[in-house]
Amino acid sequence: MNQIDSTAKISSLCDIEISKKGSMLIIGADSMVDSFVKIKFTGGLGNIEIGSNVYINSGTVLYSGNGIIIGNNVLIGPNCSITPTNHEFSDRNKPIREQGFKQSKGGVIIEDDVWIGANVVILDGAIIRHGAVIGANSLVNSEIEEYSINYGTPCRKIGYRKE
Repeated sequence: MNQIDSTAKISSLCDIEISKKGSMLIIGADSMVDSFVKIKFTGGLGNIEIGSNVYINSGTVLYSGNGIIIGNNVLIGPNCSITPTNHEFSDRNKPIREQGFKQSKGGVIIEDDVWIGANVVILDGAIIRHGAVIGANSLVNSEIEEYSINYGTPCRKIGYRKE
């Protein structure tokens, strides 16, 4: 059963699917899930955990896959994709659709006080540490240092936030 704090705001135009395998959606206090956000339970048995004071902007898609953990005070720009799963494709004699999913790389973890710009893609195994910034149109597929500023495909560090 989903656990959504009574102070969280979920747009009536947000599309939240119900898990058929028992995965949960947890949304903390004062978080906002904007219009046209899609939360889809597929590709694994992971939960989607969203902390407090999180803003998820329009057009973003979250797939449960191997799990998503989003900390507190996180900002996610429009049209992002968080996809903690990968299709298997190694057997060229079998359609990709029939090969299932690859083994998990650990899901996606986004720690507290992170800003993710527009159109960012975050893949299975990505860890975005406390206070990091991810620039628009980036691809995150590895661990990002705390308080670092990053952009690109794949994402690379360009500096740090000032103290």
